[in-house]
Amino acid sequence: MEFEFTKYHGLGNDFILIDNRAAAEPLLTPDQAVQLCDRHFGIGADGVIFALPGQTGTDYTMRIFNSDGSEPEMCGNGIRCLAQFLAELETVSIPHTYRIHTLAGIISPRLEAAGQVKVDMGEPRLLAAEIPTTLGQPDQKVVEQALVVAEQTWSVTCVSMGNPHCITFVEDVAAIALESLGPQFETHAVFPKKINVEFIQVVRPDYLKMRVWERGAGVTLACGTGACAALVAAVLTGQSEPRAIVELPGGALQIEWSPADHHVYMTGPATKVFTGKFEL
Repeated sequence: MEFEFTKYHGLGNDFILIDNRAAAEPLLTPDQAVQLCDRHFGIGADGVIFALPGQTGTDYTMRIFNSDGSEPEMCGNGIRCLAQFLAELETVSIPHTYRIHTLAGIISPRLEAAGQVKVDMGEPRLLAAEIPTTLGQPDQKVVEQALVVAEQTWSVTCVSMGNPHCITFVEDVAAIALESLGPQFETHAVFPKKINVEFIQVVRPDYLKMRVWERGAGVTLACGTGACAALVAAVLTGQSEPRAIVELPGGALQIEWSPADHHVYMTGPATKVFTGKFEL
C-alpha cells in the first residue's frame, strides 16, 4: 500500500499528517504507525495524525497514534499542525477557525498571521476523578500532593486538558534526569491511565521553562497540552500570572487561562517540513 503524507512539527514535536477525509477510520493500524514513526527505519515522528471527516457538527475529526502505537485523547502541538495541514488541503484564507472533533471533545484552532495558530483548548479538568488519579479524593483537586518516585518525594499538581498531566516545580529543569524519571512517573500506580509529566522552572510569573516526558512518546521537544496544564498548575499554586510564555526545548508557546470564560488558550507555530510517499 502506497500513500502520501506531509510532515509537520510544532516546536520540534513532529508528526506525520495523512489525508484521511475519504474514510471514517484511520487508514493505518497502530502497528503501522509505529513503523512509520521509527527514526531509523521509517519516516520518523512522535506520532501519526489522521484528518478524518467531521462528526457531531464539526468540520473534521482528529485521530492520532503515538510512536508506541497508543492513542492519546488530544495533542496540542498536533492540532496546530493539523490546522495548517487542512488549510493547505483546502487553500483557506487567514484568519480561519476549525471545529475539530477529538477524543477530548471539540477543539477550535484558529489560523492566524505569520504561521501562528491559536487554539481554544477548553476548560482544564482539575478533579482527581477527571485526571484520573488516586492521589486525592475523586471530587477534590490534586494540588501540591506528595508523590514518591525514584525514592524521592515530589510535590505534584495534576491537571487534565482532555489528557492527563502531572506537574512538579523544580529549581532547575536542566538538572532533571528526564529519561529515567519520566517512565517512572508515567507508569506510577496512582495514574490508572498513565500520565504525562512536566517539570517546570518558574523564571518569572510570566515566564516558565518546561521539560516533558509524554505518555506514549517519551522525551519530546514540546507538548502543547502539557504547556497548558503547566500554566494552570502554576496559577493554582500561586506561582504564575494567568498569561505567560512557556519555553520548551523546541521553542516557546504563549498560554493564557482566561478569567473571562475559564478556557485555556494556546498560541504557537506549526511548520511544514516536507511531503512524500511511503509504501507499507
